[in-house]
Amino acid sequence: MPEGVVYDPLRRKNVAATPEEQVRQWFIGILSGTLGVPHHMMMSEVPMKYGVKSWRADIVVWGQGAIPLAVVECKRPGVDVDADVARQALRYNAVLGVKFIILTNGGKTSVFKRGSDGFSAMDHLPLYDEMKKA
Repeated sequence: MPEGVVYDPLRRKNVAATPEEQVRQWFIGILSGTLGVPHHMMMSEVPMKYGVKSWRADIVVWGQGAIPLAVVECKRPGVDVDADVARQALRYNAVLGVKFIILTNGGKTSVFKRGSDGFSAMDHLPLYDEMKKA
């Protein structure tokens, strides 16, 4: 593989190995290897429109019938996973209507689950089976 690139199994191509991309690829590995999400049930760099603006969600996890279950917002290491990052993910949720929002910079990962009164923090990463049943 050429230097400075990394293979994205979801897009099925080599992409520039930026710090954020490296976090994205690391988390794709967590989703597939640890949480049991099949590659064909994830997409990276998912385009969407919110109002008049176009956005790209880093990773979307899908359930049966192409129902979006989770959106993952990846930041490069050192970027705070803060309220601004959460607001960005909530914009994606306004379009997708997901059950889970995951924010990560590779060092810190925060997970939120939608309930009847909005999103609340979780103390663990949900397995794919948990995402599908939520």
